[in-house]
Amino acid sequence: MNPSDSGTLAVPGATIYFEVRGEGPLLLLIGGGNSDAAVFRRVAAALAGHHRVVTYDPRGNSRSVLDGPPTDQRVEEHADDAYRLIGHLARRGEPAYVFGSCSGGLIALELTIRHADRIRLTVAHEPPVLSILPDADEHLAIIDEVYRTYRREGMAPALVKLQDLHGGQPAPPLPEVHDNTDYFLSHVIRPFTRFVPDLRALAAVAGQVVWAGGHASRADLVHRPALVLAERFGGTPALFPGGHVGYARYPADFAERLVEVLGTAPGAADRLPGTTGGGR
Repeated sequence: MNPSDSGTLAVPGATIYFEVRGEGPLLLLIGGGNSDAAVFRRVAAALAGHHRVVTYDPRGNSRSVLDGPPTDQRVEEHADDAYRLIGHLARRGEPAYVFGSCSGGLIALELTIRHADRIRLTVAHEPPVLSILPDADEHLAIIDEVYRTYRREGMAPALVKLQDLHGGQPAPPLPEVHDNTDYFLSHVIRPFTRFVPDLRALAAVAGQVVWAGGHASRADLVHRPALVLAERFGGTPALFPGGHVGYARYPADFAERLVEVLGTAPGAADRLPGTTGGGR
């Protein structure tokens, strides 16, 4: 399904490109890494029967151009972009459902902490909060080595080292409008993997967060922070089809599972057509 609407929104320091599909409660999908709105095209089409689905290119990626030269990115600034998008597209001030994967999960968490009144439910799918792991120093050292390798040897060798986050497997090719890998390796990967949300503030909104991960990535490093955070704040992660990017490989099954999980939000059964609810 092609978007029923698309446009741009001027925010401080950038212009954000977005797409809208479907009707129903607002659902914002936040991609990770070097992804843009294209990575969610098929899952957004599958979700459009239940939701008014908003996808976008994060600032600096593809069609969301920066006002000036690229600099190291801040999760807080990206969360503010997401908040402004909700404010721009929500109807009558309605709160939004949010799904964020990988670094998009970090953005979703910060958004929820800062603006809980605008959020119905957030699904944080394998956010790379590496600093909360007991062996965090080892994993952050891997990220530093990825960055050094990129600067010294180029993109391909750096991406090989990045496989340590994904069980030693190469990242699957993903749909995207433009290749944002250089920008990701230069300005996103290190600051984002060192970001830790305010855990005290997160505890206050934990009832609005579902921790999530992929069936196929349960043994991967990128899955472990969701396990640690779920244990800290109660519950177990909701499992989704596929691995870290299951939404791109299994869009119909992933969409069905996401609608089910979103149906656990208070009052969701009155808003989502065809949902039966379920446990987190």
